[in-house]
Amino acid sequence: MKKIFENTQIAFALKSNNQLQLSYFLFKVMNFKLLVQLGTKILLLALKLHLPVQNLIKKTIFSQFCGGVNEEDCLKVVDTLYTKDVSAVLDYAVEGKINEEEFNNAFEKTLKIIEFAKERQAIPFAVFKPTSFGRMDLYEKTGNATVLTDSEQEEWSRVVNRFDLVCQAAHQKDVPVLIDAEESWMQTAADSLILEMMRKYNTEKAIVYNTLQMYRWDRMEYLKKIHQEAKQGAFYIGIKLVRGAYMEKENERAEENNYPSPICASKPATDENYNSALRYITDNLDIFSLFAGTHNQTSTYYLMELMREKNITTDDFRIWFGQLYGMSDTISFNLAANGYNVAKYVPFGPVKEVIPYLIRRAQENTAVAGQTSRELEMIIKERQRRKKT
Repeated sequence: MKKIFENTQIAFALKSNNQLQLSYFLFKVMNFKLLVQLGTKILLLALKLHLPVQNLIKKTIFSQFCGGVNEEDCLKVVDTLYTKDVSAVLDYAVEGKINEEEFNNAFEKTLKIIEFAKERQAIPFAVFKPTSFGRMDLYEKTGNATVLTDSEQEEWSRVVNRFDLVCQAAHQKDVPVLIDAEESWMQTAADSLILEMMRKYNTEKAIVYNTLQMYRWDRMEYLKKIHQEAKQGAFYIGIKLVRGAYMEKENERAEENNYPSPICASKPATDENYNSALRYITDNLDIFSLFAGTHNQTSTYYLMELMREKNITTDDFRIWFGQLYGMSDTISFNLAANGYNVAKYVPFGPVKEVIPYLIRRAQENTAVAGQTSRELEMIIKERQRRKKT
């Protein structure tokens, strides 16, 4: 397989020298775990004390990882990305909401994004998180088959209705919708609900996509299980594959509550799990469609090789590669330049409201072995290339 991810000229073609310098500074900071930990505490304290830091945040880490404060703000980013054949998935990145007004707001935002996607080829998917439509505790109780009170049952009915109306709109407008995965203790209920939506709306092709976090050792078994159900029920399956983003929280909770961790025992085991899922899905493209969310070059090359071996064209609509906005541009833009379907997750929301998302991005870049170093290495390489030209 030809190595294509070293071409920094293609990867950073959209970045000015000033933007490249900002990226260099941010990833340099994120290369030091203690600085990220200290910076996170200072940021949260400054917000708590209502200090005027939002403008600084917006010009730095927000501009690196977010598309804007609302959907309209993101359109410039969407259009710019699409000049290089990189699509966008608009992600309303406001988290931690707990009341009906906030859930309804997220629901309306999702419907609006579906409308955006219908009108713009550059936005091929919509997306939402299950807990943006309902409380975490309610998903956990439902997944554990806990008897709900009358008021909780009514509340769960509203969650189901939000799911159904969004998936119905996605089906009617022919816009696939990616439903993100979250903590394992709420995921059982989400999985059941998403599978119900697949049975209902994936009768002609994959419109509803569930997300499988392959750092969970049970996800390959689950993938095979729903495959058998789809064959028997004559519906299609959309799957977004990721490694996962809640590892520390999952392990800590398992230890505190004295149950086996749902997380694979090692990073190599997670990598093998992820690649096994890629292989299984591409072996069964008669039923599956895939959104491969990964910043891992090895897994990306592996999927490319699987496509080559199975004579799957680079632009087959059933296979998409995805990375987060502000990260892994060497993967995204070089894939697109070679004819593959690529989409960047482009988060948006009011600056203060997306702080939890931004903190997680900083922590992820610090925690994932080599992630920040790779980003820095490619940025430095491009800066040196530009100095020579």
